[in-house]
Amino acid sequence: MNEKFKEHMRQKLDPFSYHVCCEQGTEPAFMNEYWDNKDDGIYLCKCCEKELFDSKDKFDSGTGWPSFTRAVSKDAVSCHIDKSYGMIRTEVRCANCGCHLGHLFPDGPAPTGERYCINSASLKFVKR
Repeated sequence: MNEKFKEHMRQKLDPFSYHVCCEQGTEPAFMNEYWDNKDDGIYLCKCCEKELFDSKDKFDSGTGWPSFTRAVSKDAVSCHIDKSYGMIRTEVRCANCGCHLGHLFPDGPAPTGERYCINSASLKFVKR
């Protein structure tokens, strides 16, 4: 994510969403907009509005963050090694703009066995 894009996002996003999306922040569990959203629709990147996740792939992981078994397509998100906080995790970013979304864990339900643990602050929800 280049500095020009970050400056544009600083103008577009509220300060907390900017921190999550552009500075790899994390929102509190159970205290975010979409962790318990059960409406039917599509979750978009808050920065560039690319389609990222479908509500049909959302599940209650018990973690307090929106969790999905998969992205809408293989090219919707990109994965990167994250060695922050003394851990090795897989960071998930928007493949279009590089916005930090959350992390991917190998403890999700069938059929994928994956859990995309995503910050609400990096998403925009659109009802179907």
